[in-house]
Amino acid sequence: MSKKFASQGDLAEKQVSFTEIGRDLWAFTAEGDPNTGVIIGDDSVMVIDAQATPRLANIVVEKIRSVTDKPIKHVVLSHYHAVRVLGASAYDASEIIASDRCLAMIHERGQEDWDSEFGRFPRLFEGHESIPGLTWPTLTFKEKMTVHLGRRQVELMFLGRAHTAGDIVAFIPDEQVMFTGDIVEYHSACYCGDGHFADWGPTLARIAVFAPKSLAPGRGAALGGDMMVNAALSNTRDFLRSTYQPAAMVAARGGTLQEAWDAVRAECDPKFSDYAIYEHCLPFNVARAFDEAKGIDTPRIWTAERDLDMWHALQNG
Repeated sequence: MSKKFASQGDLAEKQVSFTEIGRDLWAFTAEGDPNTGVIIGDDSVMVIDAQATPRLANIVVEKIRSVTDKPIKHVVLSHYHAVRVLGASAYDASEIIASDRCLAMIHERGQEDWDSEFGRFPRLFEGHESIPGLTWPTLTFKEKMTVHLGRRQVELMFLGRAHTAGDIVAFIPDEQVMFTGDIVEYHSACYCGDGHFADWGPTLARIAVFAPKSLAPGRGAALGGDMMVNAALSNTRDFLRSTYQPAAMVAARGGTLQEAWDAVRAECDPKFSDYAIYEHCLPFNVARAFDEAKGIDTPRIWTAERDLDMWHALQNG
């Protein structure tokens, strides 16, 4: 029996949670759907990741308005993926902030990614007609940028390649809380189709150095306390290792992509098959792991056509 492509079979609305993970720091989560972070300062609000559409972003705005009436002045993009950025217009923010690398990737592959993810996530893109176009940052930085929301300081940092080449994190020193985007996941599959396996682990190690007391991952529940934060970091490392190593072993002996698929499934299925978006991510993850193991440093651009070809070759092969 063939599997429905990507998340086309996932049409049930998710239960939203809005959890305070530090003083005036909130995580908007929805059972494995993309998360959004909310940072309330003395004079304004910063949003971390904008959701896929203005429709979904407006649900975030409703939650924000339940706890503060301060203006939303900054939207931060942890990376360029469409499900994270295309809802940005709903916040009416004066600044949209991202890394230099993120901006470059929007130029290079932003439209292709939008077309690709539109086909993968039909539920998330309900109401897509209200998206005004690609989301373009108004302010970018290379390694680090400090934003002051009154007395509250937010450190935006590029700590290394991981889920994409341009991921950034947001760290709030006064509460020792971090928003990581998709560099860290919790009981959700890591999407590695645009990732850098060799760099991702060291980037996780740099996050650990900050010893966050609480952490909002890209997908999955908000994480409070050292035990949960460390468990998420360890679990993310294990997911990456369990995906990359079997594929690399097949590539090293001159095997095929299909053989890499079988090897990764044998390693990952027993541990991760019940994770959110696991089946969706798996073909993209194997394809990227196989490419990286063969020395392809820059992930190949996914298009709607390439998505379907790869899916039918692996998931329905």
